[in-house]
Amino acid sequence: MDMSMSMSMSSTASASMASSTSSSMDMNDMMMMVPYLHFTGGDNLFFKTLTPSSHGAIAGACIVLVALCICERWFASVRSRLTAHWRQRALAIATNKDNNCETSGVSTPTCDVEEVNINNLSVKYAGPVFVNRCASRTIEPFILSHDLPRGVLYAFQAFLAYTLMLAVMTFQAAYIIAIIVGLGLGEVSFGRLGNGDSHLLH
Repeated sequence: MDMSMSMSMSSTASASMASSTSSSMDMNDMMMMVPYLHFTGGDNLFFKTLTPSSHGAIAGACIVLVALCICERWFASVRSRLTAHWRQRALAIATNKDNNCETSGVSTPTCDVEEVNINNLSVKYAGPVFVNRCASRTIEPFILSHDLPRGVLYAFQAFLAYTLMLAVMTFQAAYIIAIIVGLGLGEVSFGRLGNGDSHLLH
């Protein structure tokens, strides 16, 4: 009887110790997340096991973030150029369809009245005028070979943007400075190649 009571008490004590240990670990994890700008290390960057602590590790993480930002700006310019190319191609296809509509002879006659002065006499002449009813398309049509790659490129650029956002959410000032510098360098290098609507961070 005494042995069973002692075993139950020991199991209860071990369970309480485990719960207190887990709660203390959770509190330590929460304490490690500093909710203000700082330059100290130890923040989780993207993964739980990736915690740059030393100055060299933080500098290496900043270099990786700068390279990632430059790649994001390059990818945005490529997506912008491809989008413009696909739009021109789709509108060209739509224009060819409109030209085929014009040459098919689908026209409707309307009456146009013209006033002619002969020896100070006002004479009205009515003649048929053919008007083409085919309206030109201003919105590009859905083309699977264009729209599917466009969606994939946009999703990948959104992935890069949210990856950078996760680095900003660490409140590590070095990471934020590296991201700003990297985006600026990438825009200087590749911003002229796009058409200005390829930003996802604002």
